[in-house]
Amino acid sequence: MPASSCSDGLAARGFAAQSGAMRPALLLLMLLLLAGPAWAQYWTHYANARFGYEIDVPPGFEGGGESANGDGQMFYNLEGAQGVTVWGGYFSDSFEQEAAAALAAVSTENWAISAQSSTPYWAAFAAQRDHRIIQQRMIALCDGASYAAFRAEYNIAELSRMEPVIDGLVRSFQPLNC
Repeated sequence: MPASSCSDGLAARGFAAQSGAMRPALLLLMLLLLAGPAWAQYWTHYANARFGYEIDVPPGFEGGGESANGDGQMFYNLEGAQGVTVWGGYFSDSFEQEAAAALAAVSTENWAISAQSSTPYWAAFAAQRDHRIIQQRMIALCDGASYAAFRAEYNIAELSRMEPVIDGLVRSFQPLNC
């Protein structure tokens, strides 16, 4: 075989090998571009430096920016008229009294308490008023003088869609650096 045809054959095979290797890479790139919108459906993360707590934020919820005093933030989902507010605060006396005061405040705003539970380290309650539901959870923070809370508010028609959201919020809501 002449030298030129041999090198032409190798070059052709090298090109075929390169293009063969490029096909999976090209396929992967196309899959990544098409999957981009699906990746947007993952939970994001919020950490509060001032009070030292963190929570995951559900897909579809947009943050409104940290509050001016740095205690928390509100996240909202306009499509479902849903909101999640997270904040931190200092005890006026104790965690138990802070949790009791939060429950009393909701009751005075004519919310019907449907569930409540607490330990020395966390408290949670749910309430309904008209077609709206709130679920609030509070946790004692590491310094022993402050707490963090989140409140989810949504339409009762969204109850089944919000159950996994609430589960994710509860699971991820915790103090930082204890």
